[in-house]
Amino acid sequence: MTRTWQDIAKAKQTALLDSIPPEWRVPTDIMPPDSQLDVTSFPRDSGFFTKDELKYTTAKIPEILQQIHCKAWKAVDVAQAFSKRAAVCHQLTNCLSETLFPEALERAKFLDDHLQKTGKPIGPLHGLPVSLKDNFNIIGKDSTLGFVSWVGVPATYNTVLVDVLLKAGAVLYVKTNVPTAMMIAESVNNTFGRTVNPLNRKLTSGGSSGGESALIAFGGSVLGVGTDIGGSLRIPAACTGIFTLRPSFGRFPTANAKSGLAGQEAVNSVNGPMARTLDDIEFFAKNVVNSEPWKLDPKCLPISWRPVDVGRKLRLGVIWNDGIVVPTPPVRRALKQAVEKLQEAGHEIVDWEPELHQEAMDLLAQFFVADGAKSVRDI
Repeated sequence: MTRTWQDIAKAKQTALLDSIPPEWRVPTDIMPPDSQLDVTSFPRDSGFFTKDELKYTTAKIPEILQQIHCKAWKAVDVAQAFSKRAAVCHQLTNCLSETLFPEALERAKFLDDHLQKTGKPIGPLHGLPVSLKDNFNIIGKDSTLGFVSWVGVPATYNTVLVDVLLKAGAVLYVKTNVPTAMMIAESVNNTFGRTVNPLNRKLTSGGSSGGESALIAFGGSVLGVGTDIGGSLRIPAACTGIFTLRPSFGRFPTANAKSGLAGQEAVNSVNGPMARTLDDIEFFAKNVVNSEPWKLDPKCLPISWRPVDVGRKLRLGVIWNDGIVVPTPPVRRALKQAVEKLQEAGHEIVDWEPELHQEAMDLLAQFFVADGAKSVRDI
């Protein structure tokens, strides 16, 4: 009997929930009701997490690394705490697409043993849990991108960035939900359903890196990696109040990642960090660039990390209205506040009236389907 797409999706969702250990499943008597919109306080207030688990998952990256590297904390304990918090976040927001909990704990134990034997960390990310958007291939794990037809088709190779992170000592423990083909600004698809915002579960966490933004805003990840073409890092970060960086193409490696619309040579996707602090964003950028990723991805530019001390007044342009979409009052207020802060710091602000945005949008729409959508029709 041929299974319907609904059967396949249901089985995938069930398998994902079954991958959560029973002891990490939220009991019904403390499960927040649907009417509770903001669930970000659940880890702190529910009593479901130990003091140590809260300590690990609320620490910033420098503290996590320092405590692991000086052997005050074990990487396996940190990995378990973040895995549990991610599992809880999924039960409240539907943010995950794949779990690697056993693999993460095995990896963390290996790192602890290595540190104990050698006295040296494997790399600058030794023991740091890192979450990844669904399109980053990890050997043996699906990268469905929301397509039901890609369920049960595990990757046979790693994305280059995955190898870079592993070499640096990272612990990979979850992959996160996206919209179908990663092409809309909210994370919903036929395979996993909709991811919601932990700050208000009636609202979206954005897209296409919306699983990442929900997880980070909940505290289930201290550092995640998403991707962006037309806002897929920036929109989720704005929706959930976290930090991100949409780099120029060629700065971070993108080779061997899975694409929902393959062959986008005119409009290239980039990947970038998502985190709770700006310092954590810089930490990721510096360490990825210092790994010399251009030796693994020929599209990466061979430009070393260069600390910059601006030390001078900047001249910055601001767009109040792009001529296509009028900003809502809260967005306009945020722009105004940013402009005022920059002016107070001595920088010059220049109002910029864009003239070609509609033409650019029209070209973008053509670039997206330059192959007649063949890559999607063949799925």
